[in-house]
Parts: sequence; C-alpha cells; structure tokens
Amino acid sequence: MIRWLPLAPLLATVAISALGFGSVAAAPVSYKLPDETAAFKPGPNLDVVRNNCTGCHSADYIATQPRGPKYKTDFWKAEVNKMIKVYGAPINDADIPKIVEYLAATY
Repeated sequence: MIRWLPLAPLLATVAISALGFGSVAAAPVSYKLPDETAAFKPGPNLDVVRNNCTGCHSADYIATQPRGPKYKTDFWKAEVNKMIKVYGAPINDADIPKIVEYLAATY
C-alpha cells in the first residue's frame, strides 16, 4: 500500500478529470409545455381559490372530480381538508370555507 501512496494525487486528478469530461458532453434538455387549457369557472371567492389552489395544481384537477348532488359541500370540505392534512397545502383556516363555498357552488 505504501508503494501506491505517491501515485494517489495523480490518480485523484485523473478521476476528477474523467468526471469533468462527462459533464461537458451533456446538453441541456428543454421541453415546451402545452398551453393551459383549463380555467376556473367564475364563482364566489374565485380569487381565494386561485391564490390557494393553483400553487399545486391546475383547474383540470378540480374539473376531474366527481359531480352531482351528493358531491357538494361535505365532499368539497373533505377534499380541501385532504389537501391540507395529506398533501400539506398551506391554506389558512379562514380561507377554507371560502374555497368550499366556491367549489360547491361552481362544480
């Protein structure tokens, strides 16, 4: 092992140089995302919904949720609470009823 000790700096330099050559050859990749096609429907407290919900998902997500008479206030209250408790959505307590009102009235 002692015989290799003088070669350690040289081997380290070669290894670091080899890593550098790999990154020089890599080209950046860019993607063109499609234009947003979904929009929130007009309704009560729309500004509160935009301020709280669009940081994590688009209006498409809301539009894909179940609809019908049984999917109103209780359903949306549970969904908003799930966003907060499960997914960590930073929604103020004062905004929860406003968001639920919008969703129940609009979707």
